[in-house]
Amino acid sequence: MKTVQKDFSSHKDLVTFALQNLCVSVKNNGADVGAIKGGREEALKALKDIKPKDYVSTRNFIDGAVTWLSPYIRHGILTLEDVRQEALTHVDTPEKIEKFIQELAWREFWQRLYVQQPDYIWNNIEDYKTGLSHDDYADELQEDIRKGETPVACLNHFIGNLINDGYVHNHARMYLASYVVHFRRVKWQAGAQWFLTHLLDGDPASNNLSWQWVASTFSNKPYIFNLDNVRKYATDDIDTSSENNEVLDYSYDELNERLFPKKGQINA
Repeated sequence: MKTVQKDFSSHKDLVTFALQNLCVSVKNNGADVGAIKGGREEALKALKDIKPKDYVSTRNFIDGAVTWLSPYIRHGILTLEDVRQEALTHVDTPEKIEKFIQELAWREFWQRLYVQQPDYIWNNIEDYKTGLSHDDYADELQEDIRKGETPVACLNHFIGNLINDGYVHNHARMYLASYVVHFRRVKWQAGAQWFLTHLLDGDPASNNLSWQWVASTFSNKPYIFNLDNVRKYATDDIDTSSENNEVLDYSYDELNERLFPKKGQINA
């Protein structure tokens, strides 16, 4: 077995080694899509492969044209400006990839907010909009969630992506966050820490503030989803059968009544 170098003469040498030797295998729902290799050169190769116009129309689909650049951005190998400038070369007018540019802007917004309000990252920015108080939510994530052994088959698939691949499609991240907070009534902080433990692109600002958005402590309502929504965006290898996903197999009106009995109707 090859021994990984552990001693370096300077911090610069350590950074150089990490950028040149980082290599992690990433899969998309079990299908190997190749390795994300560290270093600026590899990042630029990946950057050239983005399809921003396809991203706009398919980004919510689990097999949509996502860029796979988030680990490079997270670790400072690519900047948001690098990505924006490359994306603009693929179109004749910026309006054609407006949603792509907006997502980059959201990421920068999270970062700027983190710098200005560091306490927001691990504390509720606002109260829950669910009819429940902070103390109504459990402090710890249940073990069946951590292991991907929940009663919900489609979510177990996404948890497997998280644990085994260190990457989960953004739409699936929203599903998991919603399930943890609203279906299982666990504090978003526990879920956010769980994600950061596994994600290759785990970033406290983007991750935690997104969890707060789902939880409704940084938005005007909680984010929820049902089985029909998963079916719309899932790939064929994900089990979306009613019998294996019963807890999700309701209309939004029914889910609102089940999840937020003290609040009443919350629009999905």
